[in-house]
Amino acid sequence: MKDNSIMLYIALLHYPVYNKDGKIVATAVANMDIHDIARLSKTYGVRNFFVVNPSAAQRALASEIVNHWLCGYGAVFNPARRAAFELVRIKANLDEVSAEIVMQTGLVPQTIVTGANFQGSLLTCSELKKMIRKDDNLPYLLIFGTGSGIAEEIIQKADYRLEPIKGTADYNHLAVRSAVAVIVDRITR
Repeated sequence: MKDNSIMLYIALLHYPVYNKDGKIVATAVANMDIHDIARLSKTYGVRNFFVVNPSAAQRALASEIVNHWLCGYGAVFNPARRAAFELVRIKANLDEVSAEIVMQTGLVPQTIVTGANFQGSLLTCSELKKMIRKDDNLPYLLIFGTGSGIAEEIIQKADYRLEPIKGTADYNHLAVRSAVAVIVDRITR
């Protein structure tokens, strides 16, 4: 059963992220990421899901996708999906995300970055779950990166780095929407 008292937010960051060559780039919005993370957010009681992209053209594309399900044919065709898409917010950068959370809650969110290759002193999913439950009036922003991961400048600004997902094999290259699903399930149930 979901707990609506937690103040959990998700951001899908498209810039600054690394490409496979280690260069900082902006990645493109993916339709399925928006669909799947919006539905996951609704299912687990996430307050808002932010799509973060600096490109006006990419934000317009994301808005077109969202609007199809909010007020286009999709809203009539699938009302359940409409409810999920009501949680989606589209922003140019993480400062805009933080500003909206402050506007909603009056508090600056605690930021948690994720990454498949994080090492060292890391917050575990179990610890994050306890923090969210204990501080249910404090907003938490869970930041996921696209491409080959979040740029170091964002990692350094975050309050916490979350432990990577470890599977049963040496392979560690989940789709971001899969990683979001695993982590959100672990920290909310």
